Amino acid sequence: MKKLFFTIIATFLPMMASAYDAQIGDFYYNFNSTDHTAEVTNKGSYFGYRGILSIPSKVTYNNEEYDVTSIGNQAFQDCPELKSISIPSSVTVIGYQAFYGCSGLYSVTIPNSVTSIGSSAFYGCSGLTSVNIPDGLTTIETFTFAYCTSLPSITIPNSVTKIDSWAFSGCIVLHSVTIPKNVTYMGGYAFANCI
Repeated sequence: MKKLFFTIIATFLPMMASAYDAQIGDFYYNFNSTDHTAEVTNKGSYFGYRGILSIPSKVTYNNEEYDVTSIGNQAFQDCPELKSISIPSSVTVIGYQAFYGCSGLYSVTIPNSVTSIGSSAFYGCSGLTSVNIPDGLTTIETFTFAYCTSLPSITIPNSVTKIDSWAFSGCIVLHSVTIPKNVTYMGGYAFANCI
């Protein structure tokens, strides 16, 4: 029984040690060879990204070119030394908790190509002083910008029809919000504990 346990552990250790296909430049990626797309991910542990970064729109892996189309779930989670990030227009999806707890993040450029931002994507980005919500987004998910405690104003584009519960909760200096008439649903406590 003991031998079986160690055999199982030994089998899964390589999978736990590497949560990505390759590191290229500053970023870790997973690749989809079917449609030649790449997803930015983490290295299997947090605190991996720092400084001022710009995600490329294309990367080459095994002599083949891939379009960078998504930022994976928890890709930049708990990277307090990440200061600024620029996202290319090739990206359409930002996963849940993608920048969760990036307390040092003061600037992020989100292109209008992004049509999906997962829940809690920017939760606790307490250094963020401005954010552009992309024109292609239709839903602001639960806790997406919660506890962005330095965010003073926000303009929600006409494409948005739904603001989920707690979306901007805890944004304690948020004093100016522009909500378009196209918003037909607003969840409970969407702006709880805001000025």
